[in-house]
Amino acid sequence: MSDFIEEFYYGNIEPQECTTELTTKVKKSLNDLAGKEEQLTSILADKEKELFLSYVKTYTNFSSLCNADSFTVGFRLGARFTYDTFVEKKKG
Repeated sequence: MSDFIEEFYYGNIEPQECTTELTTKVKKSLNDLAGKEEQLTSILADKEKELFLSYVKTYTNFSSLCNADSFTVGFRLGARFTYDTFVEKKKG
């Protein structure tokens, strides 16, 4: 994976400052997720709670890596569309 694109994905390269507002669906999903995590951590014993929180952290890291890869693939696809749009192909 290109370091430049990954750095851009993680916000280390900011071509412009913008804010993104969460949609209602995303807010609801995030609240549901947080509520379920709170419920689980409140009923689990110490050892199980530690394991669950470790799982959440590991899954979050995995998800972040997958999202970065998907972002890179999508970015490259967009670049290919742009290239194909503006570069005339010779037919022969």
